[in-house]
Amino acid sequence: MAAVALEADPWQSEQHRRRLLAQSDRLLDRVEQLQILEQRTVPPALAAAVRTLQVRLGQTDPARPRTVRAAQNLVFAVQQRLMAANPRSPQPRSHPGRAAGTPRIARLPAAGCWKLLSLPPRGPAQGDEEWRELVALTVTRALDRWSWAQGRAVRAARDRRPEAPRLVARARVAWANYWELRSEAEALLRGQPPAAGRARLP
Repeated sequence: MAAVALEADPWQSEQHRRRLLAQSDRLLDRVEQLQILEQRTVPPALAAAVRTLQVRLGQTDPARPRTVRAAQNLVFAVQQRLMAANPRSPQPRSHPGRAAGTPRIARLPAAGCWKLLSLPPRGPAQGDEEWRELVALTVTRALDRWSWAQGRAVRAARDRRPEAPRLVARARVAWANYWELRSEAEALLRGQPPAAGRARLP
């Protein structure tokens, strides 16, 4: 992949990098919805959006993904490049194929998969309040995802639908992910009172 196409002015460059990160997060959310619905192919509009993101990053030969997995890998690669360009953290932690703090996909015992969230890493120059809020929002999102999965599992079980075991397994994985993140967040933030108006752990 080509170097990150950022403006010459440092402030403008950082704003551009953050806009691309926000765009990539939105694309990952759309990809996640396709995974939840167990779709394998990418709609043309989403494939075009992933390609456009690569172009904005400076990729001279951008790919147009056909599968959900390919779209996810391409967006992860973009995020890893953007995180590496962070002036606050020139060498962020990362996992193969994904940027630091990005989720991984877990295979469910009853077929299917589920995205496991992870807490965001703290940048070396990141303020306490900003990082605390990001951690709390990640835990809140994990709780919301479990609530959604649990609701679907309960309805399927009540209706005795054949997919009920799979949905119940997914809800259990979602709960485990939420509780693990909440426990980790509590340990990380212990002794640090939240600022007024900031997000708190759910």
